[in-house]
Amino acid sequence: MNNKFKTSIVILNGFLGSGKTTLFRNLLTQSKKKAISVCAIVNDMSDLDVDGELIASSDFIENNNNLESIHSCVLSSKKGIKKLEEALNKLCLNQNPKMIIIETSGSCHPMPLVEYFKNNEQFNLKKVYTLVDSLMLSHDFNYGKNLIPQMQINITNYKRDIVNLLVEQIMFSSDLILTKTDRIKKENISHIVQQIQDINPYTSINSISFGNLPIEYLLDSDFYDYDKVNGLIEELKPILEFESQVEKPYNLATRVIKDDRPFHPKRLWDVCHQYLDQRIYRSKGFFWLASRKKDSLLWNQAAAGINLELIGIWLSWIIEDNNGNLLDSEIKLIKEKLSKESGRFGDRHCELTVIGDKTQVDKFTDALKSCFLNDKEIALWKNDYIFEDPWPKNIVKR
Repeated sequence: MNNKFKTSIVILNGFLGSGKTTLFRNLLTQSKKKAISVCAIVNDMSDLDVDGELIASSDFIENNNNLESIHSCVLSSKKGIKKLEEALNKLCLNQNPKMIIIETSGSCHPMPLVEYFKNNEQFNLKKVYTLVDSLMLSHDFNYGKNLIPQMQINITNYKRDIVNLLVEQIMFSSDLILTKTDRIKKENISHIVQQIQDINPYTSINSISFGNLPIEYLLDSDFYDYDKVNGLIEELKPILEFESQVEKPYNLATRVIKDDRPFHPKRLWDVCHQYLDQRIYRSKGFFWLASRKKDSLLWNQAAAGINLELIGIWLSWIIEDNNGNLLDSEIKLIKEKLSKESGRFGDRHCELTVIGDKTQVDKFTDALKSCFLNDKEIALWKNDYIFEDPWPKNIVKR
């Protein structure tokens, strides 16, 4: 089939916490404003589908026909590829999008996806964007200088871990995007660029802030050049054949925390400073603090950085704080919704997923669980006790 009659595919790839979801949301928002026919697929390796919920609640989603969420597996696994095919077929069943943007999970290897779209009769791979967290690269890999030496050590020891994944994500990229460059010195960015060019001299390298990439870049580009990765595919295929059987490779483990209680803000602050290290690659989800009864918050941690974002106000707080500002019919509707909640605090709840090295993830997860209010503290909370709160008071509203 001629390329111009195929649906274009753009893949957003990159390690955990590199900024894919921020870019993804930005591109989808642009597509709606500019009336570009776009569908979306989001992948999360965790059972807790945080990214899918965030995208589904955005202005981009007018109905359930233009978004598919795939979670509980990595898209590059055999199970993931099967789910990808099902999602693509479902999206195109009753519509003909100009482009489908796929956000992979951070542990996704790009090669199985590249292979899937090669010679595909319905879809044509346009771009493989690899997002690289420049802050993580500077802190953990000496501005990228240690990537290749560590990769060589792994090869010598027949070992595959996240270093292999990082390097190979770069090697398969058609376009590489450096994120968080505003948080490192400008003179060090050139060092990172040089290390990346040594790994993949063919990729274009750009930096963006807060996901601000014009969607026109995706539309006005050439198609993915398979010739540049054919040799790489042949070299890695026997290795990745084994990894494709594993739904969570690279010694990664995920844990999910669900609780209706709030976090003790000071205890949470202390735990993060004590237990969070470079082996906890990602944690994200929805939560609330005992010191902030009304705020529904988004927890967003990548490497050593933690961001809190305000995503809304709890319905429970609206009822508790009502000073005659609501109509009786509005109060009745909210109470009906709250009656369906099973938690002790109405709709308030915490749901977090933690992704890290198998040797560390349980230690950090257990430490987080210790931050929930105990029974005595819940009694204090009900009596309007003021908990010490060292977290920033001015947080971004999503």
